[in-house]
Amino acid sequence: MSNATSVKCPNCKEVFKVDESVYSDIVKQVRDQQFNAELHKRSQIAEKEKENAVALTRAISEQSLQEKMASKDLALEQLKANAQYQLAQELAIKDKEIAAKDNTLNALRAQSQNKLIEELAKKDVLISEKMGLLQVAGAKEQLAINEAVKRVEKERDDLLNSLKNKDTESQLQASALREQYTLRINAKEETIKLKDGEISRLQDFKQKLSTKMIGETLEQHCETSFNQLRATAFQNAYFEKDNDASQGTKGDYIYKESDLEGNEIISIMFEMKNENDQTATKKKNEDFLAKLDKDRNDKNCEFAVLVSLLETDNELYNNGIVDVSYKYPKMYVVRPQFFIPIITVLRNAALNSMQYKAQLNVMKNQNVDITDFEDKINDFKAGFARNYDLASRQFKTAIEEIDKTMSHLQKTKDALLSSVNNLRLANNKSDDLTIKKLTHGNPTMKDKFDNLK
Repeated sequence: MSNATSVKCPNCKEVFKVDESVYSDIVKQVRDQQFNAELHKRSQIAEKEKENAVALTRAISEQSLQEKMASKDLALEQLKANAQYQLAQELAIKDKEIAAKDNTLNALRAQSQNKLIEELAKKDVLISEKMGLLQVAGAKEQLAINEAVKRVEKERDDLLNSLKNKDTESQLQASALREQYTLRINAKEETIKLKDGEISRLQDFKQKLSTKMIGETLEQHCETSFNQLRATAFQNAYFEKDNDASQGTKGDYIYKESDLEGNEIISIMFEMKNENDQTATKKKNEDFLAKLDKDRNDKNCEFAVLVSLLETDNELYNNGIVDVSYKYPKMYVVRPQFFIPIITVLRNAALNSMQYKAQLNVMKNQNVDITDFEDKINDFKAGFARNYDLASRQFKTAIEEIDKTMSHLQKTKDALLSSVNNLRLANNKSDDLTIKKLTHGNPTMKDKFDNLK
């Protein structure tokens, strides 16, 4: 005991002596305690860095997943708005579920970390207390302390393993959710592909419809439109299909109307043409005008009308009744909606000229010498034709204006009033046409009529 050293307990202030071997053991225990404290500190730092790395990796994965989902949502939105809307709702719901699960995992992780910290703090306090006892205890107490430290380290390792298992479980759940979303997105894409295939099939089916069948449909439309008004507006009219192909060709329909004495008022040869939007070789209206003119002449019809749905983008034919008399006489091209109006216009004009034709026939039957009579009749016909032409063009203008916006109604009204005024002037001219005026300045004609009286 000559080498014994006095040691004062920091807690109880009691002084006792220890030899060099005991002192060395105490110093070694203190150093081990510092080493364990440093090891514990570094372990906490490593765990903190690991948690940060896991959180960063999870954030990057979630951000990448959200970016991919956003890109896929945009593609689906461009393909089908309805599918995108439904998918966006489902993804929003699933995003909320992921966020909720992440929040739950974060809460569990924070709870586990807090619990671990509390347990470690308790164990550190216990170790400190044990270390204090080491200063006054012997080898037996040291062995108990070492066993206690081992138990604490084992508990700490168990807690760390439990935390790792929870992280692994959260990653597996996130992976399962991603796979589920991928399967649903693939299912949506397959549905869209099926719908696109059905659309293509229907378009192909429409393209294969026969042009003849579509043409017959247009003919039936025109025939039905005429029959709806036959009993009220066209009681004495003849409107039937042209079945006479003795001249090599035939038209579609012939319209004729006569007065009560059997005199023909008007006759029209009709041709109906339609074409499928998907037909490979597009036809033009001009392709059928020559045949229509030939059919009109072969069947002794006065007018020719092509009812056409060809050239749907051509504004010339979309604005109303198109007069093509500059190519073929007394020929018009109309859309189906102007089928009845063109008959009405031509028929009314013919009815107005019937009385002049009747007067001309009476004059011819009387075998009158018409030295100057023919010139006056020609002047009258020219004046009437001019007024009729003005009325016809203004009527066409009125139809075009009606097809435009409601803001042009006043202009349409003015055009119609002007047309009526010209017809009135033509009617006044016909009323003023008398035998006295016609024979004025013509002694030969005057004597003829005087002898008749």
